[in-house]
Amino acid sequence: MLKQFVSVMPGVLGPALLVMSLSVVFSVGEGRRRPRSHGWRLWGLVLGMAAAVVFAALRATAVVNQRTFVNYPVLMVLAVVDPAVIVAVAASTRIVREWRSRRWLVGLANALSAIMIALTVFFAVPDVILELTIWVEPGDPVFTSDMLLRASGFVLGIGLSIVVAAIFRTLWSTPRVRVWFVGAAAVLVAIIWMQHLTALLQIIQARDPSFPMRLFVVLAWSINHNDWLIMAQALVFLFPAGFSLLVGIRHPPAVPSAVPSGDGRRVDAGEDGLVGAGHARARIVRARRRHAIVSAVWSACAMVMVVLTLTVGVARSTEVINLSPPEKYSLSQGVATITFAQVDDGHLHRFEYTAKDGTVMRFIIIKKNGGAYGVGLDACENCGDAGYYEKDGKIICKRCEVAINLATIGFKGGCNPIPFDYTTQNGRIVIQTSVLDALSSHFQ
Repeated sequence: MLKQFVSVMPGVLGPALLVMSLSVVFSVGEGRRRPRSHGWRLWGLVLGMAAAVVFAALRATAVVNQRTFVNYPVLMVLAVVDPAVIVAVAASTRIVREWRSRRWLVGLANALSAIMIALTVFFAVPDVILELTIWVEPGDPVFTSDMLLRASGFVLGIGLSIVVAAIFRTLWSTPRVRVWFVGAAAVLVAIIWMQHLTALLQIIQARDPSFPMRLFVVLAWSINHNDWLIMAQALVFLFPAGFSLLVGIRHPPAVPSAVPSGDGRRVDAGEDGLVGAGHARARIVRARRRHAIVSAVWSACAMVMVVLTLTVGVARSTEVINLSPPEKYSLSQGVATITFAQVDDGHLHRFEYTAKDGTVMRFIIIKKNGGAYGVGLDACENCGDAGYYEKDGKIICKRCEVAINLATIGFKGGCNPIPFDYTTQNGRIVIQTSVLDALSSHFQ
């Protein structure tokens, strides 16, 4: 689940933030007052998504086994369109304000935005869609606990990206923050442009053996720090979020203590300092201040979530869990014996046995809280022979990362180790190797 989540979220976050930002900064008018080009960005998203689905399907079915010949022209166009969009975003305030007198300019901005959205989605989303192909391992049933966990990670990755974009969008509602929001949007597009250039240079470098060494050093840095660039896509909204917080905290509404009455006298305005319509205005101002603070706080939470996903989440998902080495035990005349003293410490102990058919098997023993012993194969019916490891006093399945209830080890069901028959006598656990031989298929 975690591996699926950290694979999907970075691929969707950039396009989601791009669509949100361009839709906000180039939003003009309402209803019939909008220019005809206002829907081009939506069409760019729809066409880019549809093309991404088709391209991903062709790659999944091996109809297309190389994506370079498609990505190369796409990235070449983006290398030109992206900087034009940066300029348009930087000038978006003036473009929106004067759109009635310069309709061609807002149309050009929307056209450039639509092209960038379509090609960015087409470039980024196929890899996300292809994550669907690893939901089910070859030969496994379709509906398994592993499949459900992978599906959950996939949905959560997409969902978090959309939620983060929606949270950042709320910053636009604070008027004094809009200039900072426009700046953040321009920097966001610049970061995405850098990522597109990196992908383009990768293709060129693979084709050209005389690729300049200095440019190769820059390319290597960008590739190695791609996670930083993805985090930066979210962190650029730190400035509008910080200013939104300042607006909410340090700019209380200016409220007079008295207002003139109808006959020319000055009348105490009461707690809000206003009467009549003034009270309504004061409530609106207070609501705006609360909104500015809430938007800033939620935006900060969204940034923290993105950073944790790309640092702690990636580290955990790529962490290699090594099973503890097998311990020695007595094996003689078809009988394996392990002394109580060897396994009485309450920790997981792993043992290895080679079956008659040559299969190398593992089994585990742990002393449970009640003094009984949990004995079973180092494998389960759901996750196969992935094995178990001990962490923070818990026994965890290596494949699905489910913590096993210690009391249930030795019983069938769920992700428990597969139990087998054994006896205890004279301070020893006695296992007939014929019992293990009959279970060797679980490690094949």
